[in-house]
Amino acid sequence: MKVLNKDELQIAELMKYFPRSYKIYGFLYTSNRNKPSTLEVVDSWPEFKVILLRLDPKNKKSQDFMKKVSFFSTDEEVLRKLLREEFDWSTYFLIGGFDISHAPTLKEVASEKKVNNKDYALVRLLYLPDISHLLTPDVDSQLESRISSLNLSHIDMVNKTWKFGGDERGYRHFKNLISNFPTCCIVDTHGEPVAWILVYEYCALGMLYTLPEHRGKGYAKVLISTMAKKLHADGYPVYCFIEEDNMVSYRLFQKMGFTEDTSYRAAWFEFNF
Repeated sequence: MKVLNKDELQIAELMKYFPRSYKIYGFLYTSNRNKPSTLEVVDSWPEFKVILLRLDPKNKKSQDFMKKVSFFSTDEEVLRKLLREEFDWSTYFLIGGFDISHAPTLKEVASEKKVNNKDYALVRLLYLPDISHLLTPDVDSQLESRISSLNLSHIDMVNKTWKFGGDERGYRHFKNLISNFPTCCIVDTHGEPVAWILVYEYCALGMLYTLPEHRGKGYAKVLISTMAKKLHADGYPVYCFIEEDNMVSYRLFQKMGFTEDTSYRAAWFEFNF
């Protein structure tokens, strides 16, 4: 196995596996831009069959990743070997955004290690293959003047409205994202956010939310369009994960011009909980 150094984080090889490799590509893309990162482990490089992202014990900001692990694999046997040899199975962790076809292998190795596991989420992957496909909603000058970015004073508000947040771990999560990655919000006349969208550490759009009393005004479309254009201009991939039962968001992103790989489903599994 090999741990990649900064000079080896050349990620063009992952592009031929788009859109399925978007999550790992996104992580490595932000690592190349000196964002808080994980530890990258591969079976070989640049001709790899598995690339694994795990917490770096020497990285002081590792706690911001909430013990999350990611991987991309084109070979089940090599994946099985890395799972057995390169994972710390003695503590809680979450494997996120992996191809659901790898679930039997994960469960098999977890059983060998005598570690419990459960499905955390099953999601669709939607992406913007070309910026020209993006729907651009009409924005008058009054609304345009209210488009802004989140800052650290907004962490509590965003954290308490996120379905997986509301605690100290969520607070650290949003502090990391707001400090290091693009955000977009619409503010009221007092300068307080009433709707927002963020970007995960793996570049995916997410955490889109509008306060209930401000819904029905088209804010979500404005936020998606604004953020997608910004990410594209900055060279980021433009994509998102949407939970299978969230049909409102699914239809919204489709209307905005995002495309789905219908043969693919990504999953999040918890281990050792």
